[in-house]
Amino acid sequence: MKNARGDIIYIGKAKALKNRVSQYFGSSANHTTKEKKLVGNIETFDYILVDSEFEALVLEASLIKQHRPKYNILLKDDKGYHYIRIDNKGWRKIAVAMQKKDDGATYLGPYTSSFFTRTAVDEVCGIYQLPTCNKVFPRDIKKSRPCLNFFIKKCSAPCTGKISKKEYDQNVDAALEFMTGSRTDILKDLEKDMYAASERMDFELAAKYRDRINAINKVAEKQHVVSQKIKQQDVFALAAVLEKACLNVMRFDDGRLFENEFFFMDNPENLPEARRDLIISYYSMRDQIPPRVAVDGEVEDRELLEELLSEQAKRKVKIVIPERGEQVELVKLCLKNANEKLAQNRGRSDKADLALDELAELLGLSEAPIYIESYDISHTAGTDNVAGMVVFKNGKPYKKAYKRFTIKGFSGQDDYASMAEVLTRRFNEYEKNKGTDGFGTLPDLILLDGGEGQVNAVRPVLEKFNLEIPLFGMVKDSKHRTRAIAGGGEGEISIDSKRRAFTLVSTIQEEVHRFSVEYHRKKHKKSTLVTSLTKIDGIGQKKAAALVKHFKSVAAVRKASIEQLCEVKGISEKNAKKIYEFYNGRKND
Repeated sequence: MKNARGDIIYIGKAKALKNRVSQYFGSSANHTTKEKKLVGNIETFDYILVDSEFEALVLEASLIKQHRPKYNILLKDDKGYHYIRIDNKGWRKIAVAMQKKDDGATYLGPYTSSFFTRTAVDEVCGIYQLPTCNKVFPRDIKKSRPCLNFFIKKCSAPCTGKISKKEYDQNVDAALEFMTGSRTDILKDLEKDMYAASERMDFELAAKYRDRINAINKVAEKQHVVSQKIKQQDVFALAAVLEKACLNVMRFDDGRLFENEFFFMDNPENLPEARRDLIISYYSMRDQIPPRVAVDGEVEDRELLEELLSEQAKRKVKIVIPERGEQVELVKLCLKNANEKLAQNRGRSDKADLALDELAELLGLSEAPIYIESYDISHTAGTDNVAGMVVFKNGKPYKKAYKRFTIKGFSGQDDYASMAEVLTRRFNEYEKNKGTDGFGTLPDLILLDGGEGQVNAVRPVLEKFNLEIPLFGMVKDSKHRTRAIAGGGEGEISIDSKRRAFTLVSTIQEEVHRFSVEYHRKKHKKSTLVTSLTKIDGIGQKKAAALVKHFKSVAAVRKASIEQLCEVKGISEKNAKKIYEFYNGRKND
């Protein structure tokens, strides 16, 4: 697809060209925002015929890499080279550097992975208790108190003068040997030195060797956070919230995480297609393709993509969607990281994101419910029946979308019928206001205050409107606290184990209860006041309501003169006299 200047703005492939082109130039009713922008910029298009779907995929990948069109999903490779810098003057320090300079320092590298470089420096400084602060020695010795790293044995605190220059240099030399040598050999040498010091009864030195051995082993344990069974693989997870998405790629080699990358993009409409494009784009920037790629969901053209990656890697590459065990946990970890990074990028609370993720996992939803609607019924012994609807957007109350309902379909007490009436009226409004804020927006999740009865009463309403919205009830215990979630015929789901999700659901349940009860009390108070006025001869519901509206209270009506009462619309002089006599008697006529 080309714009008016002849620039290529989109490249795609199709089994049937006519069908694919019709998607763009036919009706725009089902077009996404991105597709509408694309179509608005297309001036002309070219096509190339090939002999197979695989050949089309190869050509598509090649042309996208060559032209980098605006409307294709593209990953920006912002990688540079990284170095480990060792200052050779005075009290040497080990740090990460973005470029190699001619400044007399020693540089290890270059390394392509910033994650690996920073992790290596953090590890080695922690093991050998080297400072990572900006203090300059000997200038800053004994000028300030030691920081927390000293107290948790992550730094020997040269700033306090507690370590000599000679001993400090020995630690730096040992750290450099650790980074450039064999970890196994270093551990053997440390054990030998520890036993030798112990035999000489130099127990203080032996304890230092012991602590260093423990620190190295502890780091090794942390690094095997990962894959115990599959030693070499990449894990992809794509988190999408509203208009933004984040891809996290975790790379493992020899069972160790050696790279952790994040890429941000617009929220893709088609996730399977997006995963395919992202994998192609990623391996167009990276030479090393592992024998296994784990993903968090379906991938379009998976078999063709496996064939493409196998050809690039010159060995078989398998794309898998883990279903159980360690591999599922790895994918969840990857997705959790993507969500957290996305929350930071969008300036949102990562706690809210994590709560929504937990809730989605708990309820078996494909993605986090960003827009949640909750409903509750309130009445007094079947009188003044009302309902409240609250909305939580991104895990927080969205008060501009709150709605109140007066139950109109019947009188008396029937919570199930009330809930069904409210949801019917809500989705009737949706049909009239599609695409607008409030009633024109469909929720990602509906939570009803109540158990399976309420869920079963509302489910037919969703079916009537052909809506597939996840629907659950919030069950309370005897103390009116959230106890579980009801799925309607699927039993109750305990939420105690998911602390963030439990807190979110409890907050929603308390808020919808507060909102509906507040409306009911207001309505009930008004109806009670009106009822006392209707005892007066000639005053019905409408006139009573008009009086309360005008005077704001029955007490004010009681104090009003006949002339003041006559000012109320619909109140005749005869009505005014009756009201006055009712409250004040004929003697004051």
